[in-house]
Amino acid sequence: MVVFILNGLAFILIGLQLPVIVAQLSNRPLLDLLLYTLLISFTIIVVRIAWVFSIAYIPRALSRRLRERDPYPPWQQVAFVAWAGMRGVDSLAAALALPLLTNQGAGFPGRDLILFITFCIILVTLVLQGLSLAPLIRWLQLGEDSTAQQAEFKARLKTSRAGSARLEQLAREGWIPEPLLDDFRSHYSERIRRNSSALDGTDDRDGAIGEEESSAYQRVQRALLAAERQELIRLRNQDVINDEVLRTVERDLDLQESLLGE
Repeated sequence: MVVFILNGLAFILIGLQLPVIVAQLSNRPLLDLLLYTLLISFTIIVVRIAWVFSIAYIPRALSRRLRERDPYPPWQQVAFVAWAGMRGVDSLAAALALPLLTNQGAGFPGRDLILFITFCIILVTLVLQGLSLAPLIRWLQLGEDSTAQQAEFKARLKTSRAGSARLEQLAREGWIPEPLLDDFRSHYSERIRRNSSALDGTDDRDGAIGEEESSAYQRVQRALLAAERQELIRLRNQDVINDEVLRTVERDLDLQESLLGE
């Protein structure tokens, strides 16, 4: 909400200043203003495209380890990200931050022109690039990116296996009631099967199993959740998953732990 309000205030400020800026630029030929806007907009778009393609492919070309961990993305995805470089409130805030006066007390040279061109560039990128995103997606034949989802399924599968392994360790201690042990084994077996199916593209995920209210259940569940959490953090620390996947899976672990009560 704060970001939304600040964005709105920035555009309100430029809206209030725009009539004054246009009036102060009345001595400049309109053709020159349009030429400046088109040239700078073209430069910004071309530089962003070159930068995005470079940052997507050059590091992978130089690092085999990076290629193995994160292979080359399809050029269609890179092209879409490169084109979706719409200017917004950051550019506007930078332009508005220019001082009104120099240290000598004179007006800051070219401030009105900079503000006007910035506003026009925002308009060009929002309208031209923004309205062209849908046709571009269709032309590039972009589908849903399942990379993050696959990483999430992989993390869930590995944490489920870690919990299952910890369960067998606790089972050898002999204090878990056999019916409860069977329940947990069935629970983890189903979770492992479900996430394995999801990775294979044959997901049939169903609802969570019911939980018994007992001291033994809570003791086992807390130990298993701790094992899953430890495995999840290990995966993040070894760059197998990113922070976003960690937070997604960890949120489920937190919810499961909160259901256990005090």
